[in-house]
Amino acid sequence: MTAANRADNPISLVTNGNADSQTPFSTATIMMVDDEPTTIEILEMFLRSEGYERFVHTSDPTEAIGLARNARPDVLLLDVMMPEVSGLELLQTIRNDEDLQYLPVIILTSATEPETKLQALELGATDLLAKPVDPSELSLRLRNTLAAKTYQDRLAYYDRLTGLPNRRLFTDRLERTLQRARSREIDCALLHLNLDRFKKVNDALGHHVGDALLQAVAARIEQSIRPGDFVGVPELPEIHDPLSRVGGDEFSVLLPGAGSVEGASRAAARLLESLADPFQVEEHELFVNASVGIALFPTDGEDITTLMANADTAMSHAKKRGRNCFQFYEASQNSESAKRLNLESQLHRAIDRKELVLHYQPKADVATDRITGVEALMRWDHPELGLVGPDQFIPIAEETGLITALGEWALRTACEQNRAWQEAGLEPISIAVNVSAKQFENEAFVDVIQRALQQSGMDPRHLILELTESVIMANPTQTATMLDAIKAMGARTSVDDFGTGYSSLSSLSRFPIDELKIDQSFVSNLPGDENDAAIANAIVLMGHSLGLTVVAEGVETVEQLAFLAGRACDTYQGYLRCKPIPPEALEKLLQTEAAKTRR
Repeated sequence: MTAANRADNPISLVTNGNADSQTPFSTATIMMVDDEPTTIEILEMFLRSEGYERFVHTSDPTEAIGLARNARPDVLLLDVMMPEVSGLELLQTIRNDEDLQYLPVIILTSATEPETKLQALELGATDLLAKPVDPSELSLRLRNTLAAKTYQDRLAYYDRLTGLPNRRLFTDRLERTLQRARSREIDCALLHLNLDRFKKVNDALGHHVGDALLQAVAARIEQSIRPGDFVGVPELPEIHDPLSRVGGDEFSVLLPGAGSVEGASRAAARLLESLADPFQVEEHELFVNASVGIALFPTDGEDITTLMANADTAMSHAKKRGRNCFQFYEASQNSESAKRLNLESQLHRAIDRKELVLHYQPKADVATDRITGVEALMRWDHPELGLVGPDQFIPIAEETGLITALGEWALRTACEQNRAWQEAGLEPISIAVNVSAKQFENEAFVDVIQRALQQSGMDPRHLILELTESVIMANPTQTATMLDAIKAMGARTSVDDFGTGYSSLSSLSRFPIDELKIDQSFVSNLPGDENDAAIANAIVLMGHSLGLTVVAEGVETVEQLAFLAGRACDTYQGYLRCKPIPPEALEKLLQTEAAKTRR
């Protein structure tokens, strides 16, 4: 079924909008409510001769609402004058019903009073027909009503960009499918898909390219879904379009009768495989990956809210696993997600509550073991959890955008602390502060640095800003501009975790960098590992050839320090010298070392 002609019985969208067709709107469901069975028989006989095939009807007006909710008709032919419940009373109930309020209702009335017709229109009647009904007029009015409904349903239930069912239609289908599957004990599978890093396409190439890519992705995914992915179960509603676009770059696939792990795995694997080849959009060759979460009915949820939430949770865990993969829902994921959500909520208030603190790890001269500087490391002094390490909350801050506020606070606090140590009579030392990608991408970051220095009164020469290789190489032109501005104000820059990214010393030589930090993964196996020893030695030699200070991270043994001393590494930090400690403890350590020096 094409995007322009999608239809499905749960919503009962009409599928033939051609007025000249021999059987116009043949798939539309016509509901009739009239206390005279003969009238219903006559109307149905005529409409069948016009090509209509689907009918539901009742002569008992008290049954009408329940029948309408179950049948989901496309149009209701409703008599006005009926015992027990009048047609106008039913119309008012329909317009107040969340599920039926938009149902087209054609009122059939023998009343000639203008007041009755006016009341029907005020209550929301779509059209009115006088009884006895003229067949030709009924055919025309019915066709026009269904044509209008087709257009309205297209706007309300289908995504304009891809032509796929939207979230509203998807949730309706899912609800009705689960209702029937629940009563018949039939399993189903729900696949929730999110494109990986799609935002970068919009940001780099514009939304017109992003939209074209989404259309191409939707077509690929749709072609990957095969009839064998879901078992034909007559008791379940027929799903012509199992794929829906439920968000910007999010899609859902409903597979009725295919609730086995094996079946859902095959469908998910083929879906991911369909995206493997590059997409050609205008002059751009684009590669797209996706993360897929799978929730099975009824194992992972017996209602749409739970099932959709669990499929989304599983998708998030697929992203954490490395993206471009699928993940089934597991109950433990909810516990982890709830904990993470709670941390996120509390992290928003951590700065205002003054729960964030900085600990400082000394950096010492390899030759003299004298402390020459410190690295500021953020901790969260949580009122219930105690001291929370950065590995638990920094990823959350980066995902939510809070990292910018946290980074600015850390920079300001570190500068103020360093100035306070100097005012306490300690000799000036350098203080290194980590900079996130989001901070560095912001053109206002230079102003943030300048403001922190001015407010603290700290000499810019004592500030070192630590950047990872990936941040530096993400946008070389912007990096050069930013680093030049930092250099101009007198501060220094350091490449953190060097050796783990994609840069080289030749590429880094283009930037005004002052320091390289050998990643601790290369230090931990020294001096025994020949490869790590060769890498560490090469970094020291090449760093010195470019006039850079070389710092080794994660030094924990005397043997590691001896190796670094033998290669003339400049500075080291690690538990061998001192773990990260609060500012008060570091101040005492600096005072003790200063006293030793004076002796």
